[in-house]
Amino acid sequence: MKILVTGADGFIGKTLRMRATEQGHTVVPFTREHAIDELAALLVGVDAIIHLAGINRPQTEDEFATGNTELTQALCNAIAARASAANSSARSPTLILASSTQAEQDNPYGRSKLAAEQAVQLLASQHGVRTHIYRLPNVFGKWCKPNYNSVVATFCHNIAQDLPIQINDSSKVLHLVYVDDVANGFLELLASNVDACVQTIQPEYSTTLGQLAKHIQAFKASRATGITEPVGVGFDRALYSTYVSYLKPEQFSYPLVKHADPRGEFVEMLKTKDAGQFSYFTAYPGITRGGHYHHTKTEKFLVIRGTALFKFRHMVTNERFEQITSGDLPTVVETIPGWTHDITNIGSAEMIVMLWANEIFDRQKPDTINSPL
Repeated sequence: MKILVTGADGFIGKTLRMRATEQGHTVVPFTREHAIDELAALLVGVDAIIHLAGINRPQTEDEFATGNTELTQALCNAIAARASAANSSARSPTLILASSTQAEQDNPYGRSKLAAEQAVQLLASQHGVRTHIYRLPNVFGKWCKPNYNSVVATFCHNIAQDLPIQINDSSKVLHLVYVDDVANGFLELLASNVDACVQTIQPEYSTTLGQLAKHIQAFKASRATGITEPVGVGFDRALYSTYVSYLKPEQFSYPLVKHADPRGEFVEMLKTKDAGQFSYFTAYPGITRGGHYHHTKTEKFLVIRGTALFKFRHMVTNERFEQITSGDLPTVVETIPGWTHDITNIGSAEMIVMLWANEIFDRQKPDTINSPL
């Protein structure tokens, strides 16, 4: 499709443009550099319009009406003119309006957004244009301007840069949607046959100012503690992605502690609260590591480089088992509770082994009992 995006260089617009381009669509941008009277020309050949442009931090209240209501009305007028042109046989483009949940509020911003919605609804009823209205709550994600109108962006930026944050009411509830979900929702709707209506973006997340700050502060602390938060799904995934997007290039990397002795080196890379920890170690030729057993802890070993001999002995039956693996044929070897085990570098070069343990090592309760094979 050929999609006209107003506010194309704004926060949501940047992600939307990338997503649309990735899917093979052509994006026609309308930005602050364009004049309103250019809309008619930009509409030529357009299959859809996603109207993001608007004002939420004006110098004066009059700008709400100008930037939200009047711009939307001008866009609707241009679409209506195209739809009613006598020599036009082209199907009217679909229009998506990014409105706000504030449209339900009796304040200058909310009234300007509601008036914009009404202009779009009138366009649909009078000219048969397929329209959709999204009443968006707070949107968060990468590229949002901090210290402007997004508390998520402000907290992420300030905490990442060791700047103070201000919380007046830690119990204040926030309703949030993630910018990638917004962009994907818009594009999926354009590809569907859903009838015109007021739409919502899912999932929508709820948190408080206090909880938001604690989440982000925990993300920052993870580099020092080595313990990462659960950031693989849902709100935590989206918020962590947002947080790291506010790191400066010189903050992209951070050092780890390396433990070295005559056997080789050992480095803990990452610890998790509910999925164990990840490490790696090296061993010089002929060196044996291990020689212990666990009652509950389990591990996974993966030889990245070199050749290893794993040996096991059952602590009750004395049954024995050996296995050789190498970096040439990646193979995971698991340690089993109740079996003492060790690993020997039987190659001619330094061996590198990746290690996962299902729990974080606790020096007070190590669950590691020496028992050489």
